[in-house]
Amino acid sequence: MRDGVSPSCVVLPTGTWATVAEFLVARFPGVAPVIWAERMAAGDVVDELGTAVDASRPYRSGARICYYRALAAEPRIPFDEVVLFQNEFLVVADKPHFLPVIPSGRYLQETLLVRLKRKLGLAALSPIHRIDRETAGLVVFTVQAATRGRYQNLFLEHAIEKHYEAIAPARPELALPLVYRSRLEENPERFMQVREVAGLPNAETRIALLETRGAWARYGLTPVTGRKHQLRAHCAALGIPICHDQIYPVHQPENTDDYHRPLQLLAKSLAFTDPISGKPLRFTSERTLVWPTS
Repeated sequence: MRDGVSPSCVVLPTGTWATVAEFLVARFPGVAPVIWAERMAAGDVVDELGTAVDASRPYRSGARICYYRALAAEPRIPFDEVVLFQNEFLVVADKPHFLPVIPSGRYLQETLLVRLKRKLGLAALSPIHRIDRETAGLVVFTVQAATRGRYQNLFLEHAIEKHYEAIAPARPELALPLVYRSRLEENPERFMQVREVAGLPNAETRIALLETRGAWARYGLTPVTGRKHQLRAHCAALGIPICHDQIYPVHQPENTDDYHRPLQLLAKSLAFTDPISGKPLRFTSERTLVWPTS
């Protein structure tokens, strides 16, 4: 682990490349050859023994090569995470809006995983679930690879109680609480969106009214299933799109974050029985949503 970033690894396949450098350029066409040369010169490409691989290293099928990803320029997201709980098996963090959970695309250092690895010095830290970059609230990480599967199974078996809160337009005509079911699939016309289609429902959300203030209301959302963007899509379908949502119902241009207008969706609480200790655990986010002023 270097500065909170664990290496990515690849086993070299059968091929005719003369050097490892030639293979990397061919395998990752989105990374310029000069970038690979710089990484190799800096010792950021290593073999299975941790020995630096330079640009002249001959290609050998079956060898394991690891490299450390880096971004040329990555502005800091000006909000901080909070560690609510830590023991030898788990870390529970309270994530701010706008911070991705894991590295992807234009985010590396400015992700919850890398920040926590750097802060806590835990190289094997790994999330057992994720929430959207725009959503704030609780994320659970496992500390040890040996016990990770036991905690991941809690999500697979729907053995974790998850509760969210959202601020959205008030709709007095909605008979709440209600259970909303629909079939969600990727929208081929909008890469980031999902859409409702005909067919057997694959997404289910329980929705309750918590309080109303003028034209706005605070809702309690309990996802029974865990589909991508499920809460955001279901709220939009019911005519209560979540305040400041940049994707539903209308997809706004990318890279238009407004730090003064975060999505008003919060992963508020998690509860489950620890599969190792057998003790009940409950965690609650310390964050609160912000009511619109108009």
